[in-house]
Amino acid sequence: MSSKTFPSLSLENELWAKGARFVIGMDEVGRGAIAGPVAVGVALLDKQAEKSQLPWPEKLCDSKLISEKVRNEIVEPVANWVTASAVGMVAAADIDSRGIVDALATAGSSALAQLLEDLNLRKEIIRDGAVIILDGSHNWLGAKASGIDVMVRTKADRDCVSVAAASVIAKVARDNLMIELSKSVSGFGLEGHKGYASASHIEAVRRLGPSPQHRVTWLTKILAGSADADGEQAANPNQQLPAGE
Repeated sequence: MSSKTFPSLSLENELWAKGARFVIGMDEVGRGAIAGPVAVGVALLDKQAEKSQLPWPEKLCDSKLISEKVRNEIVEPVANWVTASAVGMVAAADIDSRGIVDALATAGSSALAQLLEDLNLRKEIIRDGAVIILDGSHNWLGAKASGIDVMVRTKADRDCVSVAAASVIAKVARDNLMIELSKSVSGFGLEGHKGYASASHIEAVRRLGPSPQHRVTWLTKILAGSADADGEQAANPNQQLPAGE
């Protein structure tokens, strides 16, 4: 793995230097899946917290760049290193009814709400300021940012420690949920591909039809026999984010 794939605190330090006490990394997981929820993780770093100045877990980087084994090894140390973290999720049926952009915003809002349940933290954020670093090229959080400033940054999950932490925490939480869901939805192999459109998953959907955990509006091409096998594009073009997300 190239050293360029490892994140740093460069952007977080810039934001701290400009006056914000808190930096909240935010990243989504599961946007391109055809089954299961979309998840949004948040990881908060406090400039005044001693552990924010300590080294973060050595293998921490964008969750897509490390194996499931490594993610499971580091998720607890990562969660202990950040000041606070949370994961919000929106289920497949709600993605069908809301569309993916609103589902992402709702999941992000849910994660923030979990952080802000700590009333002391809420007061300190209001008093001392916070900035959300949102991975991507499009501010899908929109008006659901709880009044917190949002900085959109492409490849933030690769470059920024707070966002990489959010990425790993959200990925492990969603993967664990997919493993649990696989116990009640048999025949699709959700515990392996975690809801993404692998060849075996596509074959199972065509053979068995969609389960309650599938995003039915995303399956038009698959059920018609012409879906891409990588699962990165939704079958419903009205639910796609701008290119590059």
